Amino acid sequence: MPPSQLKQLKASLRDSGVVGPQQSKKQKRQNAKTGAAAQNRNQRNAALQAIRDRFNPFEIKVPAARSKFEATTRDGNSTNATRNNRPGVTKSLGEERRRATLLQEMNSRNRVGGLVDRRFGENDPTMTPEERAAERFARESQKKMRKESMFNLEEEEEEFTLTHMGQNLAFDEANRDDFEMGEMGNDMKGEDSDDEETRKRKRFIDEDADEGDYVYDPDAEDQPDRKKSKAEVMKEVIAKSKFYKQERQKAKDDDDDLRDELDQELPDLFEALRGMKVPAKPEPVQQDLDTMNPERAAMLQGPEKTDTEKQYDQRIKQLTFDARSAPTDRTKTEEEKIEEEAERLKKLEENRLKRMRGEQVSDEEDNEEDNDSFMQDDDESEIDDATAFGLPTYEPREELAVEDEDDFVIDDDLVETRSNASLDMDGSDMEEEDLSDDDESEQSEQEDELINGMSLPAASAASTAVAANQTSDGKLAFTYPCPDDHEAFLDLIKGVPSQDVAIVVQRIRALHHPRLHPDNKAKLGRFAEILIEHVSYMANEDEELSFALMENILRHVHSLAKTHPMNVVMAFRARLREISNDRPLNLLPGDLAILTGISTVFPTSDHFHAVSTPAHLCIARFLGQCSANTLSDFATGAFATSLFLQYQAVAKRYMPEFINYVLNALCNLAPTEPTAKLGFFPSRKCQESVRLSPSKKVTPRKLQFRDITASPSDSQAEEELKISLVTTFVSLLDTASDLWAEKSAFTEIFTPVQAILNDLKQSFKSKTFSAARDPIQSTLDKIASHLDKARLTRRPLLLHDHRPLAIKSAIPKFEENFNPDKHYDPDRERAEANRLRADIKREKKGAMRELRKDASFVAREKLREKKERDSEYEKKYKRLVAEIQNEEGRAANDYEREKRGRQGKR
Repeated sequence: MPPSQLKQLKASLRDSGVVGPQQSKKQKRQNAKTGAAAQNRNQRNAALQAIRDRFNPFEIKVPAARSKFEATTRDGNSTNATRNNRPGVTKSLGEERRRATLLQEMNSRNRVGGLVDRRFGENDPTMTPEERAAERFARESQKKMRKESMFNLEEEEEEFTLTHMGQNLAFDEANRDDFEMGEMGNDMKGEDSDDEETRKRKRFIDEDADEGDYVYDPDAEDQPDRKKSKAEVMKEVIAKSKFYKQERQKAKDDDDDLRDELDQELPDLFEALRGMKVPAKPEPVQQDLDTMNPERAAMLQGPEKTDTEKQYDQRIKQLTFDARSAPTDRTKTEEEKIEEEAERLKKLEENRLKRMRGEQVSDEEDNEEDNDSFMQDDDESEIDDATAFGLPTYEPREELAVEDEDDFVIDDDLVETRSNASLDMDGSDMEEEDLSDDDESEQSEQEDELINGMSLPAASAASTAVAANQTSDGKLAFTYPCPDDHEAFLDLIKGVPSQDVAIVVQRIRALHHPRLHPDNKAKLGRFAEILIEHVSYMANEDEELSFALMENILRHVHSLAKTHPMNVVMAFRARLREISNDRPLNLLPGDLAILTGISTVFPTSDHFHAVSTPAHLCIARFLGQCSANTLSDFATGAFATSLFLQYQAVAKRYMPEFINYVLNALCNLAPTEPTAKLGFFPSRKCQESVRLSPSKKVTPRKLQFRDITASPSDSQAEEELKISLVTTFVSLLDTASDLWAEKSAFTEIFTPVQAILNDLKQSFKSKTFSAARDPIQSTLDKIASHLDKARLTRRPLLLHDHRPLAIKSAIPKFEENFNPDKHYDPDRERAEANRLRADIKREKKGAMRELRKDASFVAREKLREKKERDSEYEKKYKRLVAEIQNEEGRAANDYEREKRGRQGKR
């Protein structure tokens, strides 16, 4: 059995020499002289510390066993290997430090109090008491000087005077405030001002009043000057308030008396209004008028009473004609206006592109566009001569140029000059109409542009419209009724020259303007449908169609579509439905006119549109399925194909029906039939031959609209029509190549076209077709250049062609004196970043460790405080219970003693 701790301790003390035989006094004196005593003392302390460490092994943390390769470890030095750590000492030090800092902070939390010494120089150890006292005295003197000079009201002499731009700001007689210029001015000034001698007090003491009451009298004589007390000033203020209140009450009583007199005269006024004779009344007493306001009395008894009433009536009339008030906006600069306009156009363009791609446009964006998305907003350019095949194009005149294609300008000669005078109306009535409904006038601003600024007639003038369309002298009438159907419109324009029909339409719109009558809006909506029907009627019935008249009517339809969109849409859709059901493969001239009108009224670039999309399908169905057997059929097809390109001028969508129809038409009209198949497209042959005759020399001409219905009169005219159709189709292919040049499938689309044109060029070698060779050659050159560019974009993908790279060598780099604590990264920035990253990680770990220790310390302290509170509570509880038990026992003893005494058992 090992010896006990006590025996081990004694043995250790003997072995280390701490405990041994005592030294004599002589030996102690010698050791003290030689210094051996101090050395023995140090040895003894070291031996005792070694014994303590040996007998408390938990206070020393022995390092782990030696690593296998000591040279590669971070702690491979012998000093580190033999070093012993003392976690207990470290822990106790940290505990003491937290008790000195963290515990004090916990105890002082949520507690306020204490004194803070803010005296100057109190905590400054560099200042002597004399310097500290002198500095304090100087500071107090400066503070006192500032207070006396700026805020002290009791000083006798001013040290300085406030000035502003050389003017004195003192309150003298020349620069008094408006408040001081009144009756209370002198009293409200300072008691010790310089003008104390000039102040005057107007007051008197009522003999019947109490001694403390004060009554204000403005007519009182000046009292001798003396300094008034605060009570006297307040009494004077109260007296003045009562005096002015009495004056106001007196004026109010006068007004009430006058109002009562006027109320008594009301029955007489009612009798006079009923036509009864009013008995004479005595004039009001002059004394009552004297007590009234002088201006009011003069108004009542003066002769200018009637003039005042007239002025009042005139003012009421003026107020009825005043424009409505509107909030004023800040005038914007030119840069802001340009920026807003650019933003608006950019937003409109974005919405147009969305519609063209078939994306959904929100209702808010549609409202912001202000019907621009509904109306034609594509900047469609003319497509050479073939695009102008339908309605002829006119050279635009500079004076008629407009910025927006939705706004049309009508020539001045469409309306007679003297018609303006007959349709004019009174200016005051016109002003009343303008003030009636501002919103409706804004809505019809664009509509007024097409009626050429004609003054709108009154409702009575419109109701008395002349049924006949001509007057007795053969001129056009100035008023026309609005027709209910197309037959009524034909009766209305019967006998009217075709060039004057536009004037009739213009006058009907002016006479039935929506501002004249609420029913006119519905009438004009129906009138728009009639005009659309009339366009088709003119194209079908008139042999010599007037394109100027058709253009004017379509412009009116375009203008009416802004205010009556549903009527115009439903009318066009009804015509398209009739074409689709009755004659999808046999279009009439009126149908072509309707399709042309759709392209001028609605945006054809929208991917999904209520009118444009059905029109696209109608044309595509005709071109894809129709059978062309005569030259009239090919003329109709040429019109449809040119209209097809006009529809796609902005959207640039590929339509295979166009290419198939044009290539089949060229194959059927060529002088010779192709020997081999020239492309992958469905071929359709005519039942009757319509090929060009190589024997006759002809010159191509521009196609006319009558070529759709009229047949050639002779063989020469027939050949001219054929060569004209060929050149037209070639020019259409030229335009289509420019339109679809950016398509990825351009090569597949126009390779057969190039083959057809080459074959057609070979068949036109004879001199009879010399006039048609030039357009064919120019079209071939353009298509060839487009095909070359398309093939360049279709080249196959290739790998990168670069020089071969050498294999990167990875030779290991050795350091002779390698130190694991040192980093050998050649990149300084990366090494610095790694060092900072390691420092941050180390600091973060240390901070987290300290926070955990702090939290553990706080928890231990809270637990200790809780145990102390609980122990104190337990002690107090036991003490109280013991006291109560003692009281109960004492009371029980007294009760028993009293009970035995009463029973005689003392």
